[in-house]
Amino acid sequence: MSRMCACLVVALIQLAPLCQAREYPCRWVFVSNSLRTDRDVNEVERIVRIASEHGLNGMVLTAGLDNLDRQPPEYLGRLAKVKAVCDKLGVEIIPCIFSVGYGGALFAYNRNLAAGIPVNDAPFVAKDSEARLEADQSVRFANGGFEEHDGDRLKGYGFHDKPGDVSFVDSTVFHGGKASLRFEGFGRYEYGHGRVMQQIEVQPHRCYRVSCWVKTDALEPANSFHVLVLREDGRDLVPYDTGVVAPGDWRRIVMGFNSLGCDKVNIYAGVWEGKAGRLWIDDLEVQEVALLNVLRRPGTPVTVRSERTGEVYEEGRDYGPIRDEQLNFRFDHEPPTIRVLPGGRIQEGERLKVSYYHGMGVHDGQVTACMSEPEVYEIWGKQAELIHKHLAPAKYLLSMDEVRAGGACQACKSRNLSMAQIFGDCVTKQAAILRRVNPKAELFIWSDMLDPNHNAHGDYYLVDGDFTGSWEYVPKDLRIVCWYFDIRDKSLGFFSSHGFQTLAGAYYDADTLDNPRGWLDVLNKTPNAIGIMYTTWQNKYELLAPFGDLLHY
Repeated sequence: MSRMCACLVVALIQLAPLCQAREYPCRWVFVSNSLRTDRDVNEVERIVRIASEHGLNGMVLTAGLDNLDRQPPEYLGRLAKVKAVCDKLGVEIIPCIFSVGYGGALFAYNRNLAAGIPVNDAPFVAKDSEARLEADQSVRFANGGFEEHDGDRLKGYGFHDKPGDVSFVDSTVFHGGKASLRFEGFGRYEYGHGRVMQQIEVQPHRCYRVSCWVKTDALEPANSFHVLVLREDGRDLVPYDTGVVAPGDWRRIVMGFNSLGCDKVNIYAGVWEGKAGRLWIDDLEVQEVALLNVLRRPGTPVTVRSERTGEVYEEGRDYGPIRDEQLNFRFDHEPPTIRVLPGGRIQEGERLKVSYYHGMGVHDGQVTACMSEPEVYEIWGKQAELIHKHLAPAKYLLSMDEVRAGGACQACKSRNLSMAQIFGDCVTKQAAILRRVNPKAELFIWSDMLDPNHNAHGDYYLVDGDFTGSWEYVPKDLRIVCWYFDIRDKSLGFFSSHGFQTLAGAYYDADTLDNPRGWLDVLNKTPNAIGIMYTTWQNKYELLAPFGDLLHY
């Protein structure tokens, strides 16, 4: 009997680690709040109290902390109240700062700090004291108004989905001319597609604007309409989110793209993964544009030269300052022209070649900042001092995720570094900036741009270069916040094998705690795993209390 008991005790001891979760030192909640009103302070206090009562000990805070010198006194007063509440309840504040992929904080100082994409030798002609783009008139949609057709089969297009079954030429509902293209019944098919495509010949490294008119009726999902511009190998040149096209009147959709190295692109418009409803498209147009969203910073020079002689003209002597006064990284406004100065060397009727760099947004307006422009680090240095003054945090989360562009401007090219090295150098400089104000600062970073299973690779959005190997160029004492649930085993294992400590960004606005449980299953088996965070992007905190309790079962 005693021998059996002894064996049972040994077995229980061996099983204990498998039955108990670790006690993770970093148990956090993510909070995004503008702190614009006292009500915001009350909401943060409510979240912090719940967190504290259920065993959490940290709050990652994104609240305009990258722009402290631009915040009004009332904001700083509210920030002080939040700090006092956190100090009282034993929840430390971890500022989430220094974003490149979402460069809005930097653009508050200088919008020209956006990552630049080159346009080479756009043709201009000087006339009546201005030089304007002489666009290639052959760049256009054939049958863009859908007037030419044989029954429901369109002329001039590479394809449109299931003519007469999903796509129909509609001569009763149209925006211009006498016809439009209608899609319906797509929900009966596996992929729910209702699309039209035409291949367009373009000039490499030029900028183009695409537009069409769209109308919907009970479209489901409401955001299933898209416009895509793809290279022949399928890479998306403009990952653009048109948003919801509300039912009712016609709406004009406008977007733009840089042809990069392509001489042909495939332009698609229509419904992807549609379930029900109807959609009409009309008046598809494409045109070359130039100097739209032109960037003016040291790393994005503008060159204006004579087509005939190659002579490079001088800004301020031969032509006036070039800038896009409406710089917004969209294609919904007209570009600037070049003002030819009297007494300069540019002659009436002269043909010019203009090269420059432009910025652009992806998805719903996400714009990347340039990691190679020195002004970026000057701005961050000032903010680091102010954050330390007002919060004196022991930990920081570097918001270095989803870097969708970069590597193409002169500032990047002149360094002769890979994108992995440029990214690593940026993170290393961020660490140095923060450790100048707090030598003992503990630094965390989002995982995706360091993870070969996620975004640390080539052929990534509008990036000119390859992020592969980025993890080799960052400080080894960084803690990595992994957040892609589907690859959690690979991500945690990869960083653990490279000697990094890890933390899981869990939850992500689900209606259950299955996501955090799945993270904990892997965290409990991962060497160097030190924590987990309740991560919400929709300010959903209903499950925060049970999340905290989950960490102590």
